[in-house]
Amino acid sequence: VQLQASGGGLVHVGGSLRLSCPVSGGTFSDYTMGWFRQVPGKERMFVATVGSSVDRTYYDDSVKGRFTISRDNAKNTAYLQMHSLSAEDTAIYYCAASKGYGIYAKHYYYWGQGTQVTVSS
Repeated sequence: VQLQASGGGLVHVGGSLRLSCPVSGGTFSDYTMGWFRQVPGKERMFVATVGSSVDRTYYDDSVKGRFTISRDNAKNTAYLQMHSLSAEDTAIYYCAASKGYGIYAKHYYYWGQGTQVTVSS
């Protein structure tokens, strides 16, 4: 199973970005999809997850109301729509896939390479 996160970039405070994560090599609809983020020197942190059933989503409190995770099973792709970005959202964002469901990195077996999101003030 291969994941390829994309869509990161440089954005001003208050701006928006949409990250994409196409998945190949497996049955996409079988997987829970998650987004995590990491800053240098710190552990990888949970952002959001969407279960194989699209109505099962969960967010970290820090992004609730600003970020929306979604998936398109017909396109084998997960998304993370981010609004009202702040400097604290600056990180490398990773998408991940799991046969289970959880909010910890250890629950996810397959990982994409990460995409940098930089929010400037």
